[in-house]
Amino acid sequence: MTAVVDAKKVLHAASHTVSDVTGAAESTVRDATTEADRRVRELGAFIREQREHARLSGRNLAKRAGVSNPYLSQIERGLRKPSAEILQSIAKALRISAETLYVKAGFLEERETDVTTAIMADPDLTERQRRALLEIYRSFIGEPALPATPDPEGGPAATG
Repeated sequence: MTAVVDAKKVLHAASHTVSDVTGAAESTVRDATTEADRRVRELGAFIREQREHARLSGRNLAKRAGVSNPYLSQIERGLRKPSAEILQSIAKALRISAETLYVKAGFLEERETDVTTAIMADPDLTERQRRALLEIYRSFIGEPALPATPDPEGGPAATG
């Protein structure tokens, strides 16, 4: 009799474990679907912003990208997720990087790019050129300028 009771307990515990795993899997799928839907909407909004920034009508962009106007409209409203090929066509028509659209669509991981590090590491730039680029970059993003330092190439002191 105790074997039957123990078997029932094990079966009951197993059914709870299966239910828990099923619930967790459903939650994970739901979260992934929600994330994918969010990405598609953000991609569409980004494409629309870029189109408006370029002062193109939906019809004009659709024609340049080789897609139908209704399809482009669905993409911009986040109702369709375009293929990488379509994104490349849209990027070309907008004159922006296809990589940007691939990242927005979730096809590529966003690369961490530290502009300051890239400028400082570029072997083709002189120290003076690096400082000038950094000064311009910082003025665009609102960081304070670098303090003035003597130019190692013998020119006037660089300001920063």
